[in-house]
Amino acid sequence: MRKTLTALLLAATLPTLAMAMPMHEGGPRHHDRGHGMFKELNLSQEQRQEFRRLMGEQMKSKREITQRYLDKLPEADKQAMHKELEKARADQHKALRELLNPEQQKAFDEHQKKMEARRAEMAEFKAWKAEKEGQGN
Repeated sequence: MRKTLTALLLAATLPTLAMAMPMHEGGPRHHDRGHGMFKELNLSQEQRQEFRRLMGEQMKSKREITQRYLDKLPEADKQAMHKELEKARADQHKALRELLNPEQQKAFDEHQKKMEARRAEMAEFKAWKAEKEGQGN
């Protein structure tokens, strides 16, 4: 049952992760995702705004559903999943870096340092927020 639940959760999160990753070979990038669809559908400004709002709600709903199931997992399974995801991220980082020339690698490394700093800042903020919410109860 645990393996099935873990596989289900992973399968549920993969589309979200895939959407967050930029596509290569002329495909849409993360920052312009959806613009081609808007152009093809010839949406008005109001339709585009509503479309974005609905897509945002859908993504938030998926995250909430996934989190509800993750919260039910035993701590050991959560840690194992975290380690596996971290290894996959590190492997991808290595593979991407190997595609770059030395100058690009330097810029890539600097970008990664900035992202790590942002992650650390966000983790610190979440810890502070959780502590504040705990004191308020």
